[in-house]
Amino acid sequence: MDREEEKLSIFAFRRAIVVNEIEEAPNVKTLAMKFSGDYNASPGQFNMIYVYGLGEVPISLANLPKSVGRSTVVEHTIRNVGAITKAVVYRISIGSIVGIRGPYGRGWPLNEVEGRDILIIGGGIGMAPLRPTIKYIEKSRERFGRINILFGARTPQDMLYKYELDSFKSIPNTKLMLSVDTYSNGWQYYVGFVTDLINYVDTDVDNAVAFLCGPEPMMRIGVKKLLDKGFRKDCLFLSLERRMRCGVGVCGTCQFGQYFICRNGPVFRYSDIEDYIWVEGI
Repeated sequence: MDREEEKLSIFAFRRAIVVNEIEEAPNVKTLAMKFSGDYNASPGQFNMIYVYGLGEVPISLANLPKSVGRSTVVEHTIRNVGAITKAVVYRISIGSIVGIRGPYGRGWPLNEVEGRDILIIGGGIGMAPLRPTIKYIEKSRERFGRINILFGARTPQDMLYKYELDSFKSIPNTKLMLSVDTYSNGWQYYVGFVTDLINYVDTDVDNAVAFLCGPEPMMRIGVKKLLDKGFRKDCLFLSLERRMRCGVGVCGTCQFGQYFICRNGPVFRYSDIEDYIWVEGI
């Protein structure tokens, strides 16, 4: 493959058919999409999802890719936040055809952190990029230390993946803690911000890393609490979100200081971005 063909290949779409859908929460849906051929991706990476006749949008992988015969199935959890995601949530369903290109970006450094305790903190739709990480750890449980999972949502109705939270609890040497901002009848867990749960984490900070994904104000608070708890700056990893168009660092739309979110991220080591994460408007 020459350089021109390689450039074109990174923008090539796969034609995918939606084979399953799950209504996760109000305005949030998980779609399983099947396409021909092999596909390799790491937890934390993303695809560009194309709605024919409308446009494309970057969406993180919400599960590990699955090989089905000569095809691959990927899952994406999408929230209605704009014109394209609205079309995905309300117009795309089982049998619909979409375009997929990717995977792009840098995911969670799971090979780098083998043997260490992992603290996973997800807020709202930020649970989606962390879900394949949990699935990966579950499949290779002996390669990691203690796991603490903190998931938070605005209300119990907004909590994602309700149907598999019990399976997360059953992973050996794993602690799952849940929170909602607003109480409603029947909620049996913590009421408050998900970052409050950091106070109850059982981990060895000298041998631990933390993965955070969610609204940036939540992640900033989480970083402060984790640093106060004794975590090192280079042991905190954040998945960031910005408006993206190309997915490969060409258009410059997602520039973040000296980095491009789509190419250098979306997962960053906190020590690499601390000069930018606290600056409003970047």
